[in-house]
Amino acid sequence: MAQIGNIILLLLQVYSWCIIGYILMSWFPNARDTSIGQFLGRVVEPYLEPFRKFIPPLGMIDISPIVAILALHFARLGVGAIFF
Repeated sequence: MAQIGNIILLLLQVYSWCIIGYILMSWFPNARDTSIGQFLGRVVEPYLEPFRKFIPPLGMIDISPIVAILALHFARLGVGAIFF
């Protein structure tokens, strides 16, 4: 059971890093148009969409990815509590 928990924790951590990479790509022009940017968009946008519905942007700053990363962090804590 511990191996399954470790795999789930690793996947959640990798997904968090994908979100961070997707956020950083918004700082560079045309970075989201590259193949990596399009891949990250297909992977990350379905998860971020529900957060964007409930959390409006503050001016030009979108804080929904931060809340999404926090939700993943709490999910990692929950997985740790269940499997370990």
